Amino acid sequence: MTINNSSQTQSDAAYPVQSIDWLTRLIGFDTVSRHSNLALIDDVKAYCEQLGLAVDLTFNDAKNKANLFVTVPAGEQADQVNNGLVLSGHTDVVPVDGQEWTSEPFTATIRGDKLYGRGACDMKGFIACALTILPQAVQLSNSGQLRRPLHLALSFDEEVGCLGAPLILADLKARGITPDYCIVGEPTNMAMVVAHKGIAVYRCRVHGKSAHSSLTAQGVNAISYASRLIGYVDTLAEEISGRDDNDGLFDVPYSTLSVGTIHGGTATNIVPNLCEFTFDYRNLPHMTQEDVLVPIQAKVAELNGQMQARAPETGIELVQEESVPAMTDNDSAELQALIAVLTGDDERHKVAYATEGGQFTNSGIPTIICGPGSIEQAHKADEYVAISEMERCDRFLQKLLKSCAVK
Repeated sequence: MTINNSSQTQSDAAYPVQSIDWLTRLIGFDTVSRHSNLALIDDVKAYCEQLGLAVDLTFNDAKNKANLFVTVPAGEQADQVNNGLVLSGHTDVVPVDGQEWTSEPFTATIRGDKLYGRGACDMKGFIACALTILPQAVQLSNSGQLRRPLHLALSFDEEVGCLGAPLILADLKARGITPDYCIVGEPTNMAMVVAHKGIAVYRCRVHGKSAHSSLTAQGVNAISYASRLIGYVDTLAEEISGRDDNDGLFDVPYSTLSVGTIHGGTATNIVPNLCEFTFDYRNLPHMTQEDVLVPIQAKVAELNGQMQARAPETGIELVQEESVPAMTDNDSAELQALIAVLTGDDERHKVAYATEGGQFTNSGIPTIICGPGSIEQAHKADEYVAISEMERCDRFLQKLLKSCAVK
């Protein structure tokens, strides 16, 4: 493997060589969500098998993407009932199209105290640190000192709707494995995130009836009816932002509704017969999709009645395109206490963005988010992770592994 290091040679580099080497290796795989991740998965699988570990893969329908799940089993002195701790990360990254990068995005480049490359912080940095710790975990297991199994879960297609993790969780359920805890290594500057919002994305298709714009009474204007529904979505957004059960620990303390795209019409002199728009709902953990979906569906029914009174073939179609559950902190107090000790930071954070953490908590696995790098650098040109963040994550995982060993 190679590192493009513009400031120092590898021989005198003051950084954790193993995890940086692994990060360099991982960045070299172009795992943009529209591409296969199998080359990366095969590389990690071979590494794990060299360590004597059995690897389980779950595939998408096209068989061009895979999740990887591997377990370092507990040793002879294991706790009697213990299904272990999961280190979780996604292998896919967002595209670089249209971005102006200073260096090649799929070649790790060190400049000063930062390592640049697509996925450096989101979230191959954490995966690199987790892979680096595996040989030590295996040694503890072989010597009988690992009292808690350590699992590594690598998923596909997190960036396009968290599509891979549910397959991992379904496989674990079928095998009777319910891990005690999960740590999702999204970039948090190694701070502890204990909850995040859910996200639901909807596409609304308004089917009207075309007519010449001089004969508007003969048509049903799809854009006009779409605008009425959009106005209602905006009104509902205002209402939910003022609820008295909002949560001030979130950076945005209320659930949000936001219209993101709109397309419609053919020409100015034609009453439009189609208008489509999308909106997303980001809910606090104690709220549900039904809190906004029920009133929106009622508004759709009202508008459908108005439209179909003029032309029976018209109407509004509402389709859900994406759904990622919120991550709750209801059952993670014990895990939070452990993380606070290991990081030396007792502060808890809650965030507006969504991760696979909600899918783990929905499966009954207490989960927190903690990983190297800042979410501020994610998805941007010249994405980077600070070398100091990698070092902090290495130390954190060393302490975590020690907490899983016989004392």
